[in-house]
Amino acid sequence: MTALPATEGEVSALLGHLGALRTEIGKVIVGQDATVHELLIAFLAGGHALLEGVPGLAKTLLIRTLADAVHLSFRRIQFTPDLMPTDILGTEVLEEDHASGRRFFKFTRGPIFANIVLADEINRTPPKTQAALLEAMQEHAVTYGGTSYPLEAPFFVLATQNPIEQSGTYPLPEAQLDRFLLYIRVAYPSEVEEREILARTTGASQASAAPVISADQILSAQAVVRQVRLSDPLLDYAARLVRASRPADSPIEEVRTLVRWGAGPRAGQALVLAAKARALLAGRFAVTLDDLRAVAPPVLRHRILVNYRAEADGVSPDDVTVRLIAGVPAPASPLR
Repeated sequence: MTALPATEGEVSALLGHLGALRTEIGKVIVGQDATVHELLIAFLAGGHALLEGVPGLAKTLLIRTLADAVHLSFRRIQFTPDLMPTDILGTEVLEEDHASGRRFFKFTRGPIFANIVLADEINRTPPKTQAALLEAMQEHAVTYGGTSYPLEAPFFVLATQNPIEQSGTYPLPEAQLDRFLLYIRVAYPSEVEEREILARTTGASQASAAPVISADQILSAQAVVRQVRLSDPLLDYAARLVRASRPADSPIEEVRTLVRWGAGPRAGQALVLAAKARALLAGRFAVTLDDLRAVAPPVLRHRILVNYRAEADGVSPDDVTVRLIAGVPAPASPLR
């Protein structure tokens, strides 16, 4: 059944809730405006997000604060080298019916059964355990012992990781990375922001966020995002941008010589949905060229694999994305 178009009043109310959500996050998190904005884009688009940054940049605090500001269940999983898949998904335990004496196995649900799951320091556990999240992130379900258990909507995996070059970490497999809608880089705060952080966090009182948006409102927001208009020329541009990241199809010489693997169709889906969410956050009901270009780096940086030559030359996936944006012609008439 096709969802009815959102009315002006519904969109206005939705924007009010999103503004309140941003305000609540701002009570706890100092600065990090770009990071918060991209996290809200993933939240609105109904996708998962991976936040990368060195320790101490409030990645975990940001996700906890987001969870505090919504009426959703929240679980944190601390990823460690000895974490097992059953520690995430759950396991079967042997129970006994005291009336009949019959013994049976009962599935005990793990922490993945929550609306918001914080996978903290996800790259500190081996790939076998990381892969336990794959089905949940893609299918919103967990299969154990041949039985499928659906996860309650909305469902978000918000993961943090330290940079791969640090010791004691395991790179995430490409299949795992591709399940994240956005790969968000968390930067150091500015000097003014760092001073404010020190002032806020070393006093007697600590700020906290209050819940301001419900599960139904979040699901409604995700439905409205899909109704945001995208013109055919911009849809063509999004497809060409993603296809140009593949060496075999790219018209850009740097991509052909520096990229090993380009982005797949899921990147195009993420690009369009993230652009629609960005437009809605700005109070617009139509995507612009700037929306697509703004979300391209967090959408593509984990879906473009550069080759050894690029690594030797210090060329990153973000650098490739810059060249894609510069090299793929913009539509002559971006709006219908």
